[in-house]
Amino acid sequence: MFRWPKASAAPAAPTPEAPAREGGAGLEIVRRLARSVSHVGKDAAEVRGALEDTQRVMQSQVQAMQALAEQLQQISQAQAAITTATAASDAAVHKARAALSQVGGEVGDMAATLAQVSGAAAEITKISLQTRLVAFNAAVEAKHAGEAGRGFAVVAEAVKALAGQVESSSKAIVGAIATLQTRIDHFIDELSEHGERPSQIHAAFNGVASDVARIASSAEQSGRQVQLLNERASELGREVQQANHGLKIAFDGSDRFLRMSEDLIEQIAESGVEVDDAPFIRAAQAAAGEIADLLERALRDGSLSAADLFDENYRPIDGTQPQQHLTRFSALADRLFPAVQEPVLGFSDKVVYCIAADRNGYVATHNRKYCQPQRPGDVLWNTANSRYRRIFNDRTGLASARNTRPFLLQTYRRDMGGGRYVLLKEVAAPIVVGGRHWGGLRLAFGF
Repeated sequence: MFRWPKASAAPAAPTPEAPAREGGAGLEIVRRLARSVSHVGKDAAEVRGALEDTQRVMQSQVQAMQALAEQLQQISQAQAAITTATAASDAAVHKARAALSQVGGEVGDMAATLAQVSGAAAEITKISLQTRLVAFNAAVEAKHAGEAGRGFAVVAEAVKALAGQVESSSKAIVGAIATLQTRIDHFIDELSEHGERPSQIHAAFNGVASDVARIASSAEQSGRQVQLLNERASELGREVQQANHGLKIAFDGSDRFLRMSEDLIEQIAESGVEVDDAPFIRAAQAAAGEIADLLERALRDGSLSAADLFDENYRPIDGTQPQQHLTRFSALADRLFPAVQEPVLGFSDKVVYCIAADRNGYVATHNRKYCQPQRPGDVLWNTANSRYRRIFNDRTGLASARNTRPFLLQTYRRDMGGGRYVLLKEVAAPIVVGGRHWGGLRLAFGF
């Protein structure tokens, strides 16, 4: 808290040394204020980074809840299909039982008909016996008649033989019908329901009916559980959405707070006070000027055209992850930029990188230690070590690339891959070639 001097009745005349002392004290206060604001910016960047992590988790949860809702919907549809199929199965069982009962009735009618046939065959047997007896008597009488009864005797023998054949056939019919009757009786017994001791057919039907009933009961219970889960998932989805909304408010607030701290540092630096970040600002501006000179020289000597330099046709490089791209000025950047970027790394042990990015955040050539060829399938290693040929269009990268003020100071977390982050400051200075804004020089350094 500042302590202002008390006013006196007769103020003393200022000495020549007083303005210098007061000016030095004021500058020191401003420098301390700048350091405090810088630390506040660091804390704000950490908070913002934590909110970004939380926001990513929340977004993953939102996606997971949406996927869960879709799966529950599919389960509900499957449960409805099971219920429909179960009802159809139960109806089919009842229909089959009715058909079985009808078959049983028809088989009973068949058995009665066969009994009639068997009775008729028995009557035929009796008649054949009587016929044989009559034929026998006729033959006896024919013998008594002598020569006159010889023809009658032949007929009587023929009738007797035919009666024997009829008797034999009728007995075979009776036997066959008896065997068939036994089988039909057994079949009728199988088709008939017995309360205490059901037949095998009805036992099988009872088993099917019981299974269908269990399926229906399970489907009903499962449907109730799915309904409860669906309701709970909807509640969780609303809660996640509310949390996500609150998180966005906090995120926006932290973003404004971070931007305010960065603006304060910029205003103090622009005032001419030598703050801690001033050397890095001057280094970035000088490097931006050198890059601009190199590109203008290349345009003049015909190394590339203006259309090549401002090429925005970023061609993906197959098989790279994270994705890398090529442009028509990539090869030129490889030849020219390291001569400016690499020496700046030795400017201070706090410097982390110094790179030139076009206005869309595309970094054709990074510092050599970050220009390692990608390892197929190793995304974590590639993220940390293969940072060239990449488009960094995040908040920090795009703001630095499109900044047209003398300088832009930002505080942010750098993603190193594998969940590792480094808290950095970054100063950006515009690169202007032939009067056109090409991009920005990004110089990052630690606290």
